[in-house]
Amino acid sequence: MKKSVLLSAVLAGGLVLWRRRSRNSHPPALPPGDPRTPGTQALNLGAALLQSHAPVRAFNTYLDGFHFYADDMGRQVEAHHYCSRLSEDFTQCVIFNGNTPEALLIGVEYIISERLFLALPEEEKKLWHSHRYEVKSGQLIAPGVPEPAERELMTRIVSTYGKVWHTWDASRDELPLGLPALMMAFTADGQLDAERLSERNHRFGVSAMRRRRQRDSILEPEAIPGADAWQSGRTWQVNLEEREMTTPSTRPERRPEEVME
Repeated sequence: MKKSVLLSAVLAGGLVLWRRRSRNSHPPALPPGDPRTPGTQALNLGAALLQSHAPVRAFNTYLDGFHFYADDMGRQVEAHHYCSRLSEDFTQCVIFNGNTPEALLIGVEYIISERLFLALPEEEKKLWHSHRYEVKSGQLIAPGVPEPAERELMTRIVSTYGKVWHTWDASRDELPLGLPALMMAFTADGQLDAERLSERNHRFGVSAMRRRRQRDSILEPEAIPGADAWQSGRTWQVNLEEREMTTPSTRPERRPEEVME
């Protein structure tokens, strides 16, 4: 318990320090539209002062890593995760293409413990990826967090599994077009574009190799069959299909005994 409280305090302190000294990651472009008027800005200020933002404030852990489209490893994306840990077994993250106020929301990730992953149906497991390599390689970082606290955080992530949906290819489209896309994470050296990793590390002033050495003693869990399904050479992605619309008048009536159940 004391360790968890200490980690939370260090993470909060690290976030304050990071805000003061870290370079921002601005999105490369903004969506089309007229600039916000003074009236809109006043409405935003009023909402910020008067309304509850409890769910948003809970996303207090910042992680930076990389994803690729499940059916195309060449389409690689830096992902700025803002995460809320709801239990020791479940974390939810919103994903942006930067870390500034104008950053674009491009996806979501759900993170579960190994215990919960083992209980998933086999078909469901194919949508999830492991975090072993992301942690051990130093690709996944917690910007601004002191290295000892970051290492403790990574010991909690290394055995988890994530399911990621990106809703916007903001590097290509001005607006969120098309279908959500299933994303995956890297599992070996040589998969992530080296220049992309180097640019990210330079921007944050970190060394992936230094973090790799620091995390060498983190125990690496055994690979569980089902995750990282793309490694089989076959993968999953979303398609759109047309269906008949069901309304209350066309939905089959349930028998009384079914309602009671």
